[in-house]
Amino acid sequence: MEILFNSRLRELRKEKALTQTQLAQILNVSQATVAKWETGDREPDLIMILRLCEVLETSVDYLLGVSDV
Repeated sequence: MEILFNSRLRELRKEKALTQTQLAQILNVSQATVAKWETGDREPDLIMILRLCEVLETSVDYLLGVSDV
C-alpha cells in the first residue's frame, strides 16, 4: 500500500499543478517532508492524510490505494 500512496500523492499533486514547495506551504510543512512522503522515506500522520485529501480533492481510500475511484 505504501508504494501506491507515494505514487498517488505525486500524481494528484501534479494533477493540481502544484509543486512540492507549493503543497508544503499549503500544509505548513517543509518541501523536504513532501518529498519524503513521495519517496516513501516518511509517512504522514492521520491528520495530515485527511488534510492531503482535502487539498487534493480526493478520498482517503483512493489516496491510500484501498480503491481506484
